Amino acid sequence: MTQYSKRMVIVHWLTLALLIAAWYFGDSLAEATDESKATLAGYIVHIAVGGTVLLLTLAQLFFRRKDGTPPLLYDKPIYQVVAKNVHYLLYTLLFLLPVSGITIILNSKVGAALLAGDANLLPKEHGFKDVFSHEVHEQLVNVLIVLAVVHILGAIKHQFIMKDGLMSRMSLRKKD
Repeated sequence: MTQYSKRMVIVHWLTLALLIAAWYFGDSLAEATDESKATLAGYIVHIAVGGTVLLLTLAQLFFRRKDGTPPLLYDKPIYQVVAKNVHYLLYTLLFLLPVSGITIILNSKVGAALLAGDANLLPKEHGFKDVFSHEVHEQLVNVLIVLAVVHILGAIKHQFIMKDGLMSRMSLRKKD
């Protein structure tokens, strides 16, 4: 096997697109909450995107197990360990972020506001100050960003320094 399966490739890039959307909507939501202008629709969209990321992560783990993965291209064992652990941590974060988001809903006024359909019940400025799961969620986002940068730098290293064609493995085009 030299490439990931087509469904793995599609789920990988779709997850990336949805993560960017979730981050954007979450950041906009945080700003709106601080200005006491958050809407139910804003929360619903962020929750839907985050829930989809969780489903895609579970699908990707299933596809990895069912379809297999190409072998690592590193010649040094330490690089293999780093690459594997970065992937494991990324999957862990992609699971924990939506779970922590669900926990926020359960431990804050957001859940009550959504159930009642009343935006007036949504948290206002500093409304998450005593919600530990919100702090966890924010820190997980920061860790995800750092790991994503490491992941991208690794791909860039392979593509432009090692020139070993690693990035073509995550492409829908068949490798020659």
